[in-house]
Amino acid sequence: MHKGFILLNCDLGSEEYVIDELKQMDDVSNAYLTFGAYDVIAEIYTDSQEDFEKAIASIRRLSRVVSTMTLNVINPE
Repeated sequence: MHKGFILLNCDLGSEEYVIDELKQMDDVSNAYLTFGAYDVIAEIYTDSQEDFEKAIASIRRLSRVVSTMTLNVINPE
């Protein structure tokens, strides 16, 4: 099992749209609206590293996503 978080910056005012899109993705278990350096945090679970990378690529291609930072958890529970 691979677990990670992706921190997203979105176009101004599009945060709710991005969260709705994230929640429709199979590998995204949670998506949170945040205040601070990033607008949204998504929690991702996949079966393999390859699937994890594909999930990240899909998220980065979402419209209204400006930039991302990926945090790959070393020892998932």
